[in-house]
Amino acid sequence: MGYALAEAARDRGAKVSLVTAPAWLAEPVGVDVIKVNTAQEMRQAVENLAPKADALIMAAAVADYRPKSAAGQKIKKGDAGLTLELECTPDILGTVKGNFIKVGFAAESANLEENAREKLKQKGLDLIVANDITSSDSGFGVDTNRVTIIDKEGGVDGLPLLTKHEVAERVLDRVAQLLAEPESR
Repeated sequence: MGYALAEAARDRGAKVSLVTAPAWLAEPVGVDVIKVNTAQEMRQAVENLAPKADALIMAAAVADYRPKSAAGQKIKKGDAGLTLELECTPDILGTVKGNFIKVGFAAESANLEENAREKLKQKGLDLIVANDITSSDSGFGVDTNRVTIIDKEGGVDGLPLLTKHEVAERVLDRVAQLLAEPESR
């Protein structure tokens, strides 16, 4: 979704910066691509870009969790099991501040609207795009998505199955509406 959003925004004439973790997708032409490997690198890149942004659209994070500690060398296989302790990565979308439209995505496997509304409120978003990741024709690893767009006033727009580019266009239509309303910023 992030690449589709970047390309659609570029096609509308926006100056676009795409902060991305490693991906198999080709880099979009005419987009400033910033590659990151960790949530901390993503946070730093977003914080550096935020002061100049009119809109921040975050389709996904690098990861929600990371290992609490890293081994200095290879961990050898043994007879006993291995317990991996995890800690939360930084909440980039929830902590980044600025005078811009803030849009997040919620990949949900249950209670789609309820969980998305909570995330919208917690992170101070203008819009949230919720998608059910349990559907095989929508979300990760396919070129289509079925989403519900929820705004901070409680408006809900459930979209049918569309290409990711079509979803990006619908999201950007909503962002453009918000940008045209001075009180929304």
